[in-house]
Amino acid sequence: MTATFTAKDVQELRQRTGAGMMDCKKALEENQGNMEAAVDYLRKKGIAKAEKRAGRTASEGAVMIEIAPDATSGVMVEVNSETDFVSRNADFQALARSVAQHALATPGAGDAATLLAAPVASKGGKALDDVMKESAAVMGEALGVRRAVRYDAANGVVGSYVHFNGKIGVLVEVEAANGDKGEELVNLAKTLAEHVAAAAPLGVDKDTVPADVVERERAIFVDQVRQSGKPENMIDKIVTGKVEAYYKDVALLHQMWVREPKTSIASVVADAAKKVGGPITVKRFARFQLGQE
Repeated sequence: MTATFTAKDVQELRQRTGAGMMDCKKALEENQGNMEAAVDYLRKKGIAKAEKRAGRTASEGAVMIEIAPDATSGVMVEVNSETDFVSRNADFQALARSVAQHALATPGAGDAATLLAAPVASKGGKALDDVMKESAAVMGEALGVRRAVRYDAANGVVGSYVHFNGKIGVLVEVEAANGDKGEELVNLAKTLAEHVAAAAPLGVDKDTVPADVVERERAIFVDQVRQSGKPENMIDKIVTGKVEAYYKDVALLHQMWVREPKTSIASVVADAAKKVGGPITVKRFARFQLGQE
């Protein structure tokens, strides 16, 4: 059969799909030189390959964050690859950044499933899940959006921090009682985000540290105190003291500031409150560490 395509067509197909030369020639042969049909042919072949690989853990990657210009909304995503080699690739970094941008542009996309199902306008309305599969075919590795979170602060601001290597990211939402959304509040949110990245608290305060975690620690403390031989009538008081000390390790507002270990986070917030002229509430935070539950 006479070839219905040229070497230039093969090169164009390679550029469009990232596939090898022989794969591109075969795709054009199978589709009588029809470029779009050849793209679809390779896409299907590539997607099948990516889905076959999908059982492997995509444990490398990057945490990406996008914040709205007015700092009232922010998103954080964890985009995974299989190898560090791919995660450091410029194409992967651009893909991960585009996922975060897509998340910010998609109201309600506060989890990975919703985000993956949302249409991507720049890709002709394809679902993000399909875009990820196509990218996986080109890069030759399983790729995924493992998790996502979105904060919309109607009455406050969202601050963020991403560790230099993209392995840890944090979103923090803070709110001033007087409605202030100025630079001081934004800077506080960023300061808290940096602290959360380093100190890894489990909750904003005592009430938001998971109850099951506290109860597990309490049970351990009871056993420790009992085994130390303390009288039964003293155990409860001693354990209560240990739990209070535990909160200083895991509740954000009770922690000591990583920048100045003699200053509590509660004091950092109180100082900012004086500058904005009213009480400030730390509403919530999210911390993603690559590959961590």
